[in-house]
Amino acid sequence: MPTYDYQCQDCGHEFELFQQMSAPVKKKCPECAKLQLKRLIGAGSAVMFKGSGFYETDYRSDSYKKGAKEAKESSKTTKTDKKSGVSKKKSKGASDSSSKS
Repeated sequence: MPTYDYQCQDCGHEFELFQQMSAPVKKKCPECAKLQLKRLIGAGSAVMFKGSGFYETDYRSDSYKKGAKEAKESSKTTKTDKKSGVSKKKSKGASDSSSKS
């Protein structure tokens, strides 16, 4: 349901009213009780999605989630192996250079 802005042409009272689109336009001012109320053209509001269920990843299948978890774990293992392999190569190079001297 949208929010509509209203203004009384007699007393100048302005307010917002949350009502259905099919509801009739209000005519009686709640402040002065005269039939001088006019609905204003509003800027509208943005649609806000809150909570889970609005993102593509919220609806992934269990098999996809399992595969993604395995891929993430294997990439961590690969990174750890690369780091240890690099440090081994450095230590070999360091020992080779010390034995040559």
